[in-house]
Amino acid sequence: MIDLHCHLLPGIDDGPADEREALALAARISADGVRVAAATPHLRPDHPGVVPGELTERTRVLQARLDEQGIPLQIVTAGEADPIWAIEASDEKLRSVSYGQRGTDLLVETPYEPLPTAFEELLFRVSLRGYRVLLAHPERNPTFQADPERLAAVAARDVLLQVTAASLLRPRRSGTGRLARQLVEAGTAHVLSSDVHHPTSRERASLAAGCAMVDELAGAGRAAWMTQGAPAAVLASEPLPPPPPVKRRGRRLFRR
Repeated sequence: MIDLHCHLLPGIDDGPADEREALALAARISADGVRVAAATPHLRPDHPGVVPGELTERTRVLQARLDEQGIPLQIVTAGEADPIWAIEASDEKLRSVSYGQRGTDLLVETPYEPLPTAFEELLFRVSLRGYRVLLAHPERNPTFQADPERLAAVAARDVLLQVTAASLLRPRRSGTGRLARQLVEAGTAHVLSSDVHHPTSRERASLAAGCAMVDELAGAGRAAWMTQGAPAAVLASEPLPPPPPVKRRGRRLFRR
């Protein structure tokens, strides 16, 4: 599996505090079946320790330690960019936090607070800089929970949607759990990731557990597409492969 959203680099954001925790987290991810993980530290004002120009070297150092420890996990340099940060960043900074620093695909964070009316315009401005946007955990946002058709319109503008494994395992009475499941059932979600931060964290379900729920909701093969086919295309800067058909369950996410 490929995990396009996890916080692996130690000591720079709200992920692992030090190298020991980072190695333990990498071991946990690897044991879950992940073979490639994008290290996506937060790029926003409340995490000043994340310096785009340092990410290449930090990733190299952690990769070397993983290799020494025999942990079979390949780390890809990336970042989780606040939309305002992404618009204001220089071309060099933006490229340095794109997936694999290829300058083509970018993980953009969905805010946790109610969205401004201009949110879609912010995403559009990022795309105008030549990036395909992967929108991180939109299911957690209260605006999208209240108005899922607004999220459907975002996806219709070629924005990819990343759902978090833990969200799928939350009860349907939870707004987050309900929207996450609806996105998978409707075939609107493109990528399943862990967004894991700490080796002992219990609020983040394993990617394998999320895959089991995806296949239960949408049919066999959908989880593999969301954790292998689609993520591999993002890392390679290629069009997503055709997804397998979703298993229809009688309910539709968006009204027509």
